Amino acid sequence: MITPMYDLDDARLEKHSVTLAGHRTSISLEVCFWRHLKRIAEKQSLSVNELVRQLDEARDGSLSGAIRAFVLQTLERESRT
Repeated sequence: MITPMYDLDDARLEKHSVTLAGHRTSISLEVCFWRHLKRIAEKQSLSVNELVRQLDEARDGSLSGAIRAFVLQTLERESRT
């Protein structure tokens, strides 16, 4: 059973626009992924747009999937340290 300590509003999709290769594009991610992506970008002294641009260049699959995997991998690395 899901306990009340989880905020499932974080699962709500939120759309943000970024500029990639000079073109505006929209990315839909869950609220929790946007929150962590912003924190990671800030920690790396990057804008969210620049971090997404770097992920876009490095990805093989979908951009939203690459962002989710990056955020999860970063959180996992941080939890081990």
